Amino acid sequence: MTRSTPRVALVTCQEIRESGYDRDLPVLADAVRKAKAGGTGADVAVVSWDDPDVEWGGFDLALIRSTWDYSWRPAEFLAWADRCGAATALANPPEVVRWNADKRYLGDLAAAGVPVVDTRYLAPGDPADPAGLPTDREYVVKPTSGAGARYAARYTPEEHGTAVRHLERMHAEGLTAMVQPYVRSIDTAGERALVFFGGRFLHAIRKGAVLEPGTAYDDDKVPHPNLRTWQPSPAELAVAERALAAVPGAPELLYARVDLVDGDDGTPRVMELELVEPNLFLFLHEASVPVVAEAVVAEAAGRAALR
Repeated sequence: MTRSTPRVALVTCQEIRESGYDRDLPVLADAVRKAKAGGTGADVAVVSWDDPDVEWGGFDLALIRSTWDYSWRPAEFLAWADRCGAATALANPPEVVRWNADKRYLGDLAAAGVPVVDTRYLAPGDPADPAGLPTDREYVVKPTSGAGARYAARYTPEEHGTAVRHLERMHAEGLTAMVQPYVRSIDTAGERALVFFGGRFLHAIRKGAVLEPGTAYDDDKVPHPNLRTWQPSPAELAVAERALAAVPGAPELLYARVDLVDGDDGTPRVMELELVEPNLFLFLHEASVPVVAEAVVAEAAGRAALR
């Protein structure tokens, strides 16, 4: 016997619930409550992923939204995703969350022929110096598990010693580092984020450079500066779709965000593929809110019918 009204959990974290930093969350919750996909509405609860009192099996769909503290506690978060996914439908699925929570997935995309930003990885135990850091251009050092530019910094070849100390700090904390050339086009063309929902392109934004020269890796940073709406080119859409098609197992993704930059040759490359808890930037695209809400309710109703 199924419920007449599906139940949806919008999953966040306690810090975001207290701060209200996720501007989309209350708007989306209200829109999902009012949506009538398939002739039904939805009951909505905004809950923290690590709240021990939440009964995940009482929901027909748990939609990961602003769990933006997960990169500080990745093992706990991935264990939660497995538990939640065993109790109810989790979007995106636990296996996708696990694969995407570690940015070594860029190597998988590259192996599948997707154009990505060149990346090297240095795990704890690998020598930090010499580490093969670039000597002819600026570069970026950041962790493979991170969000909001946490522990990320931009260096010139002359700042080698500072970069090595950055690597040593990450390794001491058990973090694997990734080293990428600094993509110069970000300073002029910015970074574009293409959002997909329900398997279809939804909208896009452009943001400015996050990593300013001389900013320390442990300084707070603005993760999405100078936001504006964006109309992606056919080439950008094609690269984004190639990246999504290369996700292992070709799973059904309720949501996705593909972050692109222009390589030195001017063609788009994947900077990040966000399948865990991407900001969807609904506050810049208000017309997308009912589209997302209807898709969420339809997914929840379909899951409820199978229970």
